[in-house]
Amino acid sequence: MSIAILDYGMANLRSVQKAFAQVGFAADIIAQPEHIDRAEKLVLPGVGAFKDAIATLRQRNLAEAILRHVQRGRPFLGICLGLQLLVEVGYEDGEHRGLGVIGGQCVRFDVDQTMGLKVPHMGWNQLMVKNPSPLLRDLPAGCNVYFVHSYHVVPTDGRVIATETDYGGAFVSSICRDNVMATQFHPEKSQKIGLKILQNFASI
Repeated sequence: MSIAILDYGMANLRSVQKAFAQVGFAADIIAQPEHIDRAEKLVLPGVGAFKDAIATLRQRNLAEAILRHVQRGRPFLGICLGLQLLVEVGYEDGEHRGLGVIGGQCVRFDVDQTMGLKVPHMGWNQLMVKNPSPLLRDLPAGCNVYFVHSYHVVPTDGRVIATETDYGGAFVSSICRDNVMATQFHPEKSQKIGLKILQNFASI
């Protein structure tokens, strides 16, 4: 099994699967820990609340399987909530322990609404490259991608930050550390740029 997209009830899996197909890569939708163990590349998409998502991953014994995948050095891609779940703690509806793959926190946007900024941050916005990532290969400078989120990650180690985006101040829009890559934006909704990002991941 080359590319596996994890179904834990928190994402539009078909749109991610179709996006990989558009760039010539088959991706299987999986839902069991043993399927994660067999996957060469794992995609953790997500839409919804940190609290519910992390609870579901633990209840279904998926969290440990995700950590095994990462520890084995196999390529991992988190999308939106799939990025947020990687940090140590999330503050949506209380305080909740994340997967702890990346040191840091997931916090709500604190923006100046008098500037016309609203939460959630929704729509197209620009990527500013901070550090190298395989996902960014051959992307044009200053390209735009599609976001829908109210929370964002604040990593402990700035070296994991691949890109930032401005929304009343810079926030982390993607990360990369070794085999772990994740985006706050939705590549599957980001048209040509997003398809290139997914192609880059599939080609690793």
